[in-house]
Amino acid sequence: MLTDIKTKELLDLLYRKYNIKESSTDPVWNLELLPTAADLEIAAFIISCYSYGGITQINRFTRKVFDYAGYGMYEFMRSYSPKKRLHAGFAYRFNTNDDFFGLINSISRVIKEYGSLKNLFLVKYNKGDENIIPALTNFSEILRKYGGKSDTFGYLIPRVKDGSTCKRLNLFLRWMVRKDNVDYGLWGKEVDTSKLLMPVDIHVYRQSQKLKLVKRKTCDLKYAVELTEKLKKYDAKDPVKYDFALCHLGIDNRS
Repeated sequence: MLTDIKTKELLDLLYRKYNIKESSTDPVWNLELLPTAADLEIAAFIISCYSYGGITQINRFTRKVFDYAGYGMYEFMRSYSPKKRLHAGFAYRFNTNDDFFGLINSISRVIKEYGSLKNLFLVKYNKGDENIIPALTNFSEILRKYGGKSDTFGYLIPRVKDGSTCKRLNLFLRWMVRKDNVDYGLWGKEVDTSKLLMPVDIHVYRQSQKLKLVKRKTCDLKYAVELTEKLKKYDAKDPVKYDFALCHLGIDNRS
């Protein structure tokens, strides 16, 4: 078993290796196409919701979204009406065409009511909370309320209280809050990086098990919390900095 010192050295080495633009194929690089921060925030949320499956498949779907909505995502959402929905072809793996337009309608409603996704998140964000779970719970519930009614829509925006890792919601927050060569830090002034949770997917789960960072075996929200708390030993202010490296270490090694 690696000592804590050796584990930190390894994690920091991996962070430096992957904290380089386009160090590994990832949907996050699509965000460079957006002209403004307001557009980027919306595009990031849509892309994160659909960030499951192969990266090539995710990127192909992302291009389809841009072809439909354009890159001026903020103005698109401000003027969107469900009556505009004349398109098909947005089914993606587990999610239907209706799910996609439910998501668009949900984001549009939030933009019109709150002004931005960040403003909605900040409604329940409290720096005194242990982590972002209370804010994330409200964030997902409001978006779900405005979105689709199908069971598959819940795959795009899960209920936090159901206990899944909420990987893609936490991925979106990583992109928005952290700031380095990968993440954008648009919400960094309002949300503390130490409050974020690791976006645990199968790759992060396997690598964290190999490194014996977490004793828990069930891959759920409690696992994400436990892993984040462990990583605070190596960077108390920014534990989620290790996510991109651990994820792509798993992808690159196909392990």
